[in-house]
Amino acid sequence: MPIKNIITGQVVTREKVERAREFRQNMTSSETILWNELRGNKLGSRFRRQQVIAGFIVDFYCHEAGLVIEVDGGIHQLEGGLESDVRRDQVLSEMGLRVVRFQNEEVGGNLPVVLKRIRDLISEGSVGK
Repeated sequence: MPIKNIITGQVVTREKVERAREFRQNMTSSETILWNELRGNKLGSRFRRQQVIAGFIVDFYCHEAGLVIEVDGGIHQLEGGLESDVRRDQVLSEMGLRVVRFQNEEVGGNLPVVLKRIRDLISEGSVGK
């Protein structure tokens, strides 16, 4: 079960807040496609985009379900990218969050399957609350 108030009370530097704002203003096309499906409680839960958690800026976050969604492009395949993702996922998991990653191609080419997976994860995260 996710830790309560995981967002409130955390110390976030001004630089991190500005970086998250930049990311929101310059989302990738795949992030924009997914955000259009997540925003406004369209899946029955509230999502935040480019949310700072434990010093990381995650693509999408649903507090209610304890769910982090990352949309990965080619940069994640570059040297050090995969190791960084593993460390990041481990820290977030240790906080009680579930992390799911989708490739850009999945979002752009198979959005209904991606949305079904997210709905399933939201349902799983809501069980027992």
